[in-house]
Amino acid sequence: MSHIEIFERNRPRLTGVAYGMLGSVMEAEDVVQEAYLRWQGVDLVDIDSPEAYLTTITTRLAMDRLKSAQVRRETYVGPWLPEPLVSAFAEDPAEVVAEAESLSMTLLMALEGLSPIERAVLLLREVFDLDYAEIADIVDKSPANSRQIAKRARENAATRKRPASRDLEVESRIISRYLEAISKGDVEGVASVFAEDVVLWSDGGGKTRAARHALYGARRVARHLVGVRPQTPEGTEIRIARVNGQPAILGVLDGRVIGSISFEIDEEQVIAVHAVLNPDKLHHLSDL
Repeated sequence: MSHIEIFERNRPRLTGVAYGMLGSVMEAEDVVQEAYLRWQGVDLVDIDSPEAYLTTITTRLAMDRLKSAQVRRETYVGPWLPEPLVSAFAEDPAEVVAEAESLSMTLLMALEGLSPIERAVLLLREVFDLDYAEIADIVDKSPANSRQIAKRARENAATRKRPASRDLEVESRIISRYLEAISKGDVEGVASVFAEDVVLWSDGGGKTRAARHALYGARRVARHLVGVRPQTPEGTEIRIARVNGQPAILGVLDGRVIGSISFEIDEEQVIAVHAVLNPDKLHHLSDL
């Protein structure tokens, strides 16, 4: 196969790695493009495993970029959420299908507090299922050291595993109940779909109105969501989709996505809500 054929075969996985590292669809695409430019200059005769080689290039480029991204996020206004990865009703903008279910908002936010190497090791192990020998080659550490980094990263991130299976009927019922209640301004109805300890993260980036801190509790989150609904521009269309593998609703105005709200559901209740409202994080969804 040619350079381009090999690269295109691996592109979805490489985009998933870059997105998982950076939480940005647009930055992930930039990293993958840079990886492709480097790949073009490689002599295929010298490469035993193109997939491993490309994963290594992409991971290291993403690690370098993440260092500067973390500095920028230190001054970000309000909570920082990843750019939504939308699938189900339209072609996935980042061409990541297999890994989208694992790259949840909750997981990516948990990874935010890690160093670039911790994030890379945990991501490659937990999401992409690489063994420690493979990871060691990518991050230039020994397998034993990589295992220790992964252990430390799990402790620091305090990630929880997602349910092994989901009930699409339950998810659909919850979203329907939420939309009906929110349309009526029914605080109790909205609160009824939430767990008592539900948390709402809202990312406006200082460019649109959003909660500056996480909100906790079913009634408090419900009151906030009902209270901000009148601010939705007239003519906004509501679409149901999947965002990072979770059920979600998108607000679409004149062909532009102006908001993404995804719901993490466990045991028939919403345990977390992630609202991305910063227009800079929604540009890649303009063609939906």
